[in-house]
This record gives sequence, structure tokens and C-alpha cells, in this order.
Amino acid sequence: MTDDGQLDILSPLTDLDLSRFLIADLHNDLSGMVSRYRQLVDLSSSLGSAGTLLAGGETSWTHWTEARSSFVHGNYAATVFLAQGLAEHLLADHLRIGLMGEELPERVSFHETLSRCRTRDIISEADETDLRRLMGLRNPLSHFRSIDDPANLTRRVLNTMLSAEENLRRDATFAISMAVRLLALPAFRLDG
Repeated sequence: MTDDGQLDILSPLTDLDLSRFLIADLHNDLSGMVSRYRQLVDLSSSLGSAGTLLAGGETSWTHWTEARSSFVHGNYAATVFLAQGLAEHLLADHLRIGLMGEELPERVSFHETLSRCRTRDIISEADETDLRRLMGLRNPLSHFRSIDDPANLTRRVLNTMLSAEENLRRDATFAISMAVRLLALPAFRLDG
């Protein structure tokens, strides 16, 4: 508090206090983080021996690195957002710069991107189905859905009798798996 009785707008916590909170937070889920990191490493073994061509430039790179970090740290909703964003940028840019070098609208929809990629056999029918599922997981997190909507997170908790965190963990596991699956496709896989 200041002399006139008002609360100080700056936190009274010291750097050491904040460090203690961060270490405690890290410790509370350390085994979960290690488990998710191991899962990510195992999934990534399907990538090319020389890596992956990441179409979409810095945006795709940022989506990919942040999706991995979010998954490991248990930021499940962020993982879903980022994995779907990666798919959208990766596939659209591949269409634009690929062998056929397609002209795309300034703001191509993900539905259109998926249709074009499917037509050109860049993705399989199963990939398209799962990418639409990923979009279906992201949309109710981005856009309001009433509790009566089966995609609403609270409705899913009630229907599955699983916590919101468990529902989101499952969604994030699917999302990060889908991101790796995309990066392992022949269009992006680099083998030495």
C-alpha cells in the first residue's frame, strides 16, 4: 500500500517468490510433461530422416514449435488451435508453391484447401476426414456454442463424465498426432 492507503499497482512478490511459484508449478506436472514429451518424440519418429519441408514459412514454423511446447506443457486448447492453424497454413502454402503453383484466393477457406488437396491426392480421404474432425474440435473453442450444442465443452463433460481437462487432453493428443501425420506425408517428408 502507498502512504495514501491505495494498493500498489505493482505486485509485492519478489523475483524469488515468483521463481518458487514457477518451480512448484513445474514440479506439480513434471511426470506429465515428461510423458507428453516422450509421446511427442515417439510420434515424430515418423518424420523424414532428413526432416520435413515446412511450407508456410514463419507462420507454419511458429505454429509447429508452439504446438509442441503447448502439448508438452499441458496447454491443451492451445495445442488444438495451433495444430489446426499449422494444417491450414501448411496445406494452403503447399498448394501455392507446389509443382502446380496454384492461384489461391487472398483468404482461402480451410474447407476449400482440404478439397483442393484431396483432389490432388496430397492428402488421403482419411486425412481429410481427420482434418475436418480437428477443425470440429477447434471451432467450438473459438466460437460460442450453447450448452445444448454437443460440441460445447461443458456439454461434452456432462456427456462423457470426464473432466474438461481430460476431454481437452484427448483433443490435444489427437491434434498433435494429426500435425505429425501431416508433416510425415510424402509432400513434406525429406529423406536423406
